[in-house]
Amino acid sequence: MLKTLSRILSNGQRQGLRASNGSSARQPHFFRRLAARYDAATTGDDNRRHWAKADGLSANAAQNAQVRRILRNRSRYEVANNSYAQGIALTLANDSIGTGPRLQLQTADAEANRRIEREFQIWAHAVGLAEKLRTMRMARAVDGEAFALMTSNPKLPTSIQLDLRLIEADQVATPAFNPVVTSSVDGIVFDSHGNPIEYHVLRHHPGDANARGALEYDRIPAASMVHWYRSDRPGQARGVPDITPALPLFAQLRRFTLAVLAAAETAADFAGILYTDAPAGGEAESAEPFEPIELEKRMLLTMPGGWKMSQLEAEQPATTYAEFKKEILNEIARCLNMPFNIAAGNSAGYNYASGRLDHQTYFKSIRVDQAHAESMVLDRILAAWFDEASLIPALLPDGLGAFVNWSHQWFWDGHEHVDPAKEANAQATRLASHTTTLADEYARRGQDWESQLRQRAKEMELIRELGLSLEETDTATVEDEEEEANV
Repeated sequence: MLKTLSRILSNGQRQGLRASNGSSARQPHFFRRLAARYDAATTGDDNRRHWAKADGLSANAAQNAQVRRILRNRSRYEVANNSYAQGIALTLANDSIGTGPRLQLQTADAEANRRIEREFQIWAHAVGLAEKLRTMRMARAVDGEAFALMTSNPKLPTSIQLDLRLIEADQVATPAFNPVVTSSVDGIVFDSHGNPIEYHVLRHHPGDANARGALEYDRIPAASMVHWYRSDRPGQARGVPDITPALPLFAQLRRFTLAVLAAAETAADFAGILYTDAPAGGEAESAEPFEPIELEKRMLLTMPGGWKMSQLEAEQPATTYAEFKKEILNEIARCLNMPFNIAAGNSAGYNYASGRLDHQTYFKSIRVDQAHAESMVLDRILAAWFDEASLIPALLPDGLGAFVNWSHQWFWDGHEHVDPAKEANAQATRLASHTTTLADEYARRGQDWESQLRQRAKEMELIRELGLSLEETDTATVEDEEEEANV
């Protein structure tokens, strides 16, 4: 066996030697070198520093407590001091949550559906669910994650005392956290299957000036905690700000704006400069260099002999200032799938086609965001609401069964079309060709089709009662819409 292996290796070495000498003999496959490569995997003088900080850390190691704290603090600072960052975060929260989601049950009992939907809407209004969801969405963009503790609030005016207490990400931490323990991440403990078991919530915010007992924390069961964050890597347990890639760009935008302003102010500080064409020691009268001269408004001045006055040329803001801001904002908005005109609040230069195309991508991202909120936040809140409602006599109709058997969906605010007339024609075509349903069309506008049809039936009945014709009401509606459009 050893002699055979030695003979194979000896033959392979001789063949390799002949190949290196220009022979056409091919080497055995176990002696050939891999010729294929990735340019991005090579390291040279040109790119050595570019990827110097690339690492192979896991998701949780790369986003450890210290890294997340730094990112949160810098993100909050930019949002607090940069109007673009503030506006982008607010727009994202408003477009994602709007006036709040609306529940529609789809059980076989239509009357029971309406009754439960009404009770849930009353409770949602009492606890300010829409406002808290907007705060959570903004916290996810700025802090990277949002936490809501499902607790009981006896002060609520509804029979259901379930309430949501929002908690900042800073408070979800384990003071004596041991990174060696693989079953936990800072603030969260997991079981062997990766499911969260409990959350550690500090009793006082670490940044509170009056905080005391910073090491004291409560163990909250996972069933009572809502944790909303975007997971970008497998195994990621905590979130980082959605605007993390844009943080250096926000800083550059502020620095460039301040630099341009400072240059313009410096130039404006000098009303004029005295200069002479005469050589040193020439015929010009003597004048102290760099000495400021007081000037009065609307007065003629006599210049020293041989001296002239000129104003500094205004070179700020530079002609590239607006273009630079546009490109920076465009890059900032890209990590949020937000088009430039929404991020900047300026649609100058947009036409119908480009505006609609940009908005389609943005609203698709919003729909994905809303679906994530439904599964991670709303369905869990609805399940907790049902658990408490089932304990209150006569609140829920009989025969509905367990909550898991409830078929339901959530409606969100619709988005206005760029051209309502074209959208109305397209909607009529879809309905006429049976390629859509009334439920789908009303859902696009964030409305419940059953409620809208019932409202329409009431309007038709009132029209007949008042002796009006449908054509008259339609004409009046069109005139009102045209008047609003002209305004």
